[in-house]
Amino acid sequence: MSEEAPTLLPRHVAIIMDGNGRWARKRHLPREAGHVAGVAAVRETVRAAVDMGLENLTLFAFSSENWKRPKTEVGALMGLFRRFFNSDMDELVAKGCRIRIIGHRGRVADDIHSMIEDAERRSVANKGMNLTFAFDYGAQEEIVAAARELARAARDGRLDPETITPELFASRLFTSALPEPDLIIRTSGERRLSNFLLWQSAYAEMLFLDTLWPDFGRADLAAALETFSQRERRFGALNSESAA
Repeated sequence: MSEEAPTLLPRHVAIIMDGNGRWARKRHLPREAGHVAGVAAVRETVRAAVDMGLENLTLFAFSSENWKRPKTEVGALMGLFRRFFNSDMDELVAKGCRIRIIGHRGRVADDIHSMIEDAERRSVANKGMNLTFAFDYGAQEEIVAAARELARAARDGRLDPETITPELFASRLFTSALPEPDLIIRTSGERRLSNFLLWQSAYAEMLFLDTLWPDFGRADLAAALETFSQRERRFGALNSESAA
């Protein structure tokens, strides 16, 4: 299998990184071991994406629903987040990545909040790949927050409700600085979005892989991009052959 990206690349790839727990269970290991292996897959995938010339990569790192998991597992995930940012930030900045974190920032510990702000500050002038982590993120919560902001503006007389368009609404989302995802990949065999980029994925191509996230690597990303390059995107219109 080739590990080179095809000529036609999506502008924005988003990945739901799923399957850490099942990967560990298959090996009779604790779930935390799966998350450790998952971080290694993040590292390899980001490096591959940079090498292949992707413009935008968004990774679903921690959902707003993940707080419901056992405290020990949440604590382990937060610890891995800290370690990743401490160990990998210099490399990401050196590679020209511009780091963004989208989601609810008020629920994380103070030191993680500082790490987030530091990563964004250090990389803000970079011109390479936009690397976005959806962390403590939920799409429904994001959409409600945008609606609430527009409602307040209308209530205060700063906005005529009749002027609200999909483009204006999208400008209030966390991802307003990014193009909408062209390709969404989900690992582990599950076939759902799980509250990820619900508004933004209206015309995204979906690719559901049986591969568990810790086993996902450079070759898998290249294969996913090749699959995308072979798809015909019509955005609701007919292709020329069907229209004839």
